[in-house]
Amino acid sequence: MSISRRRFLSWMGAAGAGTAALARPGHSATTQHFEGYADAGAVLFDSVICIGCRRCEAACNQVNDLPAPERPFDDLTVLDERRRTHWDSYMVINKYYPNGKENPPVYGRMGCNHCLEPACASACFVRAFDKAPTAAVTYDETVCVGCRYCMVACPFEIPTYEYHKVISPRISKCTFCHPRLEKGLLPGCVEGCPTEALTFGTREDIIATAKERIRRHPDRYIDHVYGEKEMGGTSWLYLSGVPFSQVGKREDLGYIAAPKLTSGALAAVPIVVGLWPVLLTGIYAVSKRREKIAKEEKENAVAQAISAEKAEAEAKLTQEKEKAKKDKEAAVEKAVKKALEDAAKEAEEAGKKDSEEES
Repeated sequence: MSISRRRFLSWMGAAGAGTAALARPGHSATTQHFEGYADAGAVLFDSVICIGCRRCEAACNQVNDLPAPERPFDDLTVLDERRRTHWDSYMVINKYYPNGKENPPVYGRMGCNHCLEPACASACFVRAFDKAPTAAVTYDETVCVGCRYCMVACPFEIPTYEYHKVISPRISKCTFCHPRLEKGLLPGCVEGCPTEALTFGTREDIIATAKERIRRHPDRYIDHVYGEKEMGGTSWLYLSGVPFSQVGKREDLGYIAAPKLTSGALAAVPIVVGLWPVLLTGIYAVSKRREKIAKEEKENAVAQAISAEKAEAEAKLTQEKEKAKKDKEAAVEKAVKKALEDAAKEAEEAGKKDSEEES
């Protein structure tokens, strides 16, 4: 990461609660609850049906052009360890034994839940996150300043960071296959699931489907659709046959959306709301300008160094050419001189031989 970005991050850290006052809903600057876009998509993950085959992980990896993992997707021994999402894995399946290892395991999904009112968008003062009409919580890396407040804000601990990229790190998380949804295609994970443990549809239909499964099989399912109301509602919903806390889900979040939790702070510090965006925008602009100037100075220094090296190389080449020319002339002169001497010697010897024959 460049120096200017590190400095900017330190300024952000010093800001403390000030930036929290900038919280906003992902869809608009209002504290009214957002019920979701009409006909927006949603996915139901049914842990009762999931067999832990990791086909969804493989499909996610493929459609998002992510690097291949060290261990292949058909290696199910990776499920023996609890995993979380990473910069190169947008979703993972974990294995749980809520009833003891002598009983069959239960599988749970970890990935972005694409909240109706995302905490990540609420915490992001540069609006790098937004709730799209497709239901996806999208991320714009071109405006992200790397403050990582989204990582702190997310109650599901989903966003990850490309710490290994020094120059241009990004936030990584499930994209809900937003480009595919815009084309009318299914999310990759849904398309790749062989057991239909993942079901895609409108949020209204998905909730109705989930409740119908609970009604038909009350002995199989907990009577709750996780995500219908948690944190104001999510676009990924879950069914389970055991308490959700036993398959990696938090049950302490409540039903209040993230932006509403910050509305009190917004009312208490109106001056911060008005001035802090200006201050941070100015700091960021100065930081980016310094970075640009430093880059230009570096490029000029490199260009001057290359020019100097080129001039020195050309001078050396000219010297070598002159030396080669002189060496060639000297060699030619020496060869001519030797040829003349040899010719004179041969003429002298021929004259002597003629004299001897006459006498």
